[in-house]
Amino acid sequence: MIVASTTDIGVLYGTFALLRAVQTQRPVSAFSMKSAPRVRRRLLDHWDNLDGTVERGYAGRSLWDWSRLPAISPRYRDYARANASIGINGIVLTNVNANAKVLTPAYLAKVAALADVFRPYGITVYLTARFSAPIEIGGLTTADPLDSRVRAWWRAKIDEIYGYVPDFGGFLVKANSEGQPGPQDYHRSHADGANMFAEALAPHHGVVMWRAFVYRSALAEDRVRQSYDEFAPLDGHFRSNVLLQTKNGPLDFQPREPFHPLFGAMPKTAQMIELQITKEYLGEDSHLVYLAPLFSEVLTAETYARGPGSTVGRVIDGTLQGQRETGMAGVSNIGSDTNWTGSEFNQANWYAYGRLAWDHGLSPDSIADEWVRMSFSNDSTVVRTIVHIMLVSREAAVNYMTPLGLAHLMGTNHHYGPAPWARVTRADWSPVYFHRADSAGIGFDRTITGSNAVAQYFPPVRNRYADRATVPEHLLLWFHHVAWTDQMRSGRTLWDELALHYQAGVDTVRAMRHAWSSLRGKIDDERFTETERFLSIQEREARWWRDAVLQYFATFSHQPLPIGVEPPAHSLSYYLALRCPRDEHKPRCEAIP
Repeated sequence: MIVASTTDIGVLYGTFALLRAVQTQRPVSAFSMKSAPRVRRRLLDHWDNLDGTVERGYAGRSLWDWSRLPAISPRYRDYARANASIGINGIVLTNVNANAKVLTPAYLAKVAALADVFRPYGITVYLTARFSAPIEIGGLTTADPLDSRVRAWWRAKIDEIYGYVPDFGGFLVKANSEGQPGPQDYHRSHADGANMFAEALAPHHGVVMWRAFVYRSALAEDRVRQSYDEFAPLDGHFRSNVLLQTKNGPLDFQPREPFHPLFGAMPKTAQMIELQITKEYLGEDSHLVYLAPLFSEVLTAETYARGPGSTVGRVIDGTLQGQRETGMAGVSNIGSDTNWTGSEFNQANWYAYGRLAWDHGLSPDSIADEWVRMSFSNDSTVVRTIVHIMLVSREAAVNYMTPLGLAHLMGTNHHYGPAPWARVTRADWSPVYFHRADSAGIGFDRTITGSNAVAQYFPPVRNRYADRATVPEHLLLWFHHVAWTDQMRSGRTLWDELALHYQAGVDTVRAMRHAWSSLRGKIDDERFTETERFLSIQEREARWWRDAVLQYFATFSHQPLPIGVEPPAHSLSYYLALRCPRDEHKPRCEAIP
């Protein structure tokens, strides 16, 4: 048996591939493979704050103990080894809602200590840069990216960082979004801001990853249009070491969205996809939702940027439009909890992201099969049962949360339970803004008679989505406002179809619970009991979703409720009762106002 590569890190990856084959009981005597990553930068983005909290984190506190660094915890090496085993080669240590203090010498010494631990495992560290840092820690009166003093300050700061971390990867920047400072504060473009960083990073071979997630509160606009409208005209204006980091969909990590129309629309700009591993809108730590089907759904989506075969995966790996800088980013679900991710099955999403970042052509079922065999057992009954549970789980969550193209029906603060009735000060976050339910029907008209967001896609996709006869029904209400009594392809009315989807979500979770219970005695008691408890919570909350949403929409549709739908308990006290007694140590339980 020979494991060979042109680099030491390649040999490490090959060794892990061999171990994977051994663990999954592939015949080693016949084991032969040649593999190389499809994208160059395969990153985890940690939304971790310097005070130890984690934004949208459901696995305890931050893994990084800044108060004790540069002292090294053994978990840092375990973490690096786990990431190397699935091919991840970059870590963004800090939250996209950045804190400028991480760029000060006291923190850079701590960053250097982490970089030293990660380096033998082929992992490069990156930081988030707060655009206003020249003012906050630099003593300047402006952060204007075209001001020579600001540019000189960033050049000096970046030189200083490379003095601490010679292989520093670069910056991730969130600017002019959700109140974050940025170049538009000075009437400059996103390209002006990104290029300022890129110019200073270029001599060190660093990159800037500039997030395309932007929106402003304005009822007259369709929020999902804004990212495309702001960035597409800037194609060709970014330096070659800028990667535009674009979320998988145009809204915000929903259970299901169409792919982002920017993919394929900027052929002169390097683009990387941002996927969320932590399940902010998908049940957080307790719901069993396997995300590989969601990731694969967008990576295999046809953009038609250059005709058939122009998948999102080919856009981000550079093979479609000739980009040299390529990458994927996953918003980390890792924290200080003993099991790393808050629940056993959330580990599968970390694993699946890494495998798809290495090769976006892998199938969700083959990844699930690998993970189950390595995490639980090679027993055929165990593998078959758990893989089935995993593969049906994402569609179940879509059904009991936001079927048929609905979106953002979640609570607007904690993003957890159903709140389709919610109206908040920031109008473009309100669920009522997105579902548009009224006596005539439900859904957001994004065709030419509405916001015309559909025009941002290439013609074959645009035409398919714009036509009620051809739009996929799982995206129907994303693009069309549909009457409650309109007939669906099944022959049922929209209202009946909606009710059946919500019931199907509940039924699937109930079947998942039953399937898991059949494994008693085949799984160790600790993990069996934990998962059994989480599935019980998930079934109860699936019913909560079904009942709350259908009761609310029934006030518009004037249609009869399905038998079995119960009056919803949708108050904050109900949310707290469901979530916090078992999670008292987690700060998110105390932070909900």
